[in-house]
Amino acid sequence: MTEKLNSERLRTLIDVGGFIVSELDLDTLLRRVLDAALELTGARYAALGVLNAERSELERFMTAGIDEDAQRRIGELPHGRGVLGVLIDDPKPLRLKRVGGHPASYGFPMGHPPMESFLGVPVFISGEAWGNLYLTEKEGGEFDEADEEAIVVLARWAGIAVENARLYHDIENQRVELERAVAGLRATQAVALAVGAEVDLERSLELIVKRGRALVEARTVVIMLLQGDELVVAAMAGHGASSGDLRIPVDGSTSGQVMLRGRSERIDEVASRLLISADKLGVPDAHSALIVPLAYRDEPLGVLLAFDRTPGAQPFTDEDERALKAFAASAATAVVIAQSVEKQRLRDTLAASEQERRRWARELHDETLQALGGLRVLLSSARRVGTLDALVGATGQALEQIEQEITNLRAIITELRPAALDELGLAAALDALFERHRAVNDLDINAEIEIPDAVEIGGELEATVYRVIQEALTNIAKHARAKHVNVTVQAEDGRISLAVIDDGRGFAVDQRAQGFGVIGMQERVAVSGGELSIKSAGGRTAVRAWLPLAQRARASLASSAASRPRLNA
Repeated sequence: MTEKLNSERLRTLIDVGGFIVSELDLDTLLRRVLDAALELTGARYAALGVLNAERSELERFMTAGIDEDAQRRIGELPHGRGVLGVLIDDPKPLRLKRVGGHPASYGFPMGHPPMESFLGVPVFISGEAWGNLYLTEKEGGEFDEADEEAIVVLARWAGIAVENARLYHDIENQRVELERAVAGLRATQAVALAVGAEVDLERSLELIVKRGRALVEARTVVIMLLQGDELVVAAMAGHGASSGDLRIPVDGSTSGQVMLRGRSERIDEVASRLLISADKLGVPDAHSALIVPLAYRDEPLGVLLAFDRTPGAQPFTDEDERALKAFAASAATAVVIAQSVEKQRLRDTLAASEQERRRWARELHDETLQALGGLRVLLSSARRVGTLDALVGATGQALEQIEQEITNLRAIITELRPAALDELGLAAALDALFERHRAVNDLDINAEIEIPDAVEIGGELEATVYRVIQEALTNIAKHARAKHVNVTVQAEDGRISLAVIDDGRGFAVDQRAQGFGVIGMQERVAVSGGELSIKSAGGRTAVRAWLPLAQRARASLASSAASRPRLNA
């Protein structure tokens, strides 16, 4: 039958076939098929009807050659009855000289343009009818066999092209779903890693809302945590304005109901269905929402709220809900761990503060208060004697004791905050500390402080170094019965390293680990991002710490090291 097709039609079919097979957008492809059908046959009107899943009627109908005004006059698009239904029941090519003369013809609705000649050809995909091509009103008369052959070939091209486009879109949808699944796994992994690596509550919450927002492609994500009988906005990512302390009651709020029921909820119309205005949450003009409960071992913690899928504030899907629910499980674990660490830190701080108060109370009671009591006894005795010699002698002794107590009080004040640390720097403050322990506690302290002048350590890090050494020396003086102490402080390799080593009687580190001194050192070093090691064995105790320098201090240290003379250069 291809002999009936002239060379021009063959070239047109080849060109059209190459184009539509490479086109992956279905609407563009079908429009091109209709245009090609008009070009190949000289028809005035063309239409393509797509069958429904049951292949019982048309679920989609596209036309070419009929303008919008004519389409409005025709009204409802056909569903596949009459002559159009003949091709549905018997999918074979159908040519008619006059469409109205066919027994199955119902005629045309009011406003329909006149149509006489007719050519209909089925479109097959994988051997099954997918739709039909309809052509009417051939220029110059009726459709011939060559027209039918050309449209049959075009329908084959169309079937192949539509199948390619559908396969592409299926693969693309699977790719998108896989990418979202991978994104969900990555987001969940990020929160899981945060559980082990990040115990700061505020930073964990920030990570959760940012990862959650990326996971479901939301415009805004809010996390609300349960406090008493209220839900409090704890973190927000995306478009929105979290101003101050935003709270909503658990009772009477959609978020509260979701948390208490433990079941997520999707809301397509926020303005009508969200019981508490989204404006109150700092998310104005929200259209859709997805609310997922946060719970740990069936204990409610709060909710995750996602607003408006991007682009276009689309409603959230079942897949979004599944992904955010899985993500919320890891998020809840991260929140619980961060909250537990925060509470433990507070308990440790309170306990350390209480022990510090007791320590200074003992210092004042054992030293200053007893000395003042002895001074009162001395002066009272002299007054009872009543002689001038007794009064003069008592006055002299009193002055000596007062001088001694002034010295003791100065030492206590210096331990609380040494002025030399602020005024002269770390090295001078440590020298003063060593001198007091040499004089008061009869300790032989050998100190090596190697910090280049060009290195600016910073006040906080200086205080940490000073306090760790101060606490170590205080413990040695009170408990170790040591005679010799070696203290080293060095700035090298981007960090400060210090060591305090004594030759005392040692102690069981585990038994003393809860002492205020050890806790204080541990907290100070941890806050500075460093490491602390305390080891005691064979009558020797070594306290070592490594503290990272700030970036500027590292640069100055590197410059100082580079400027030193080298041996064997």
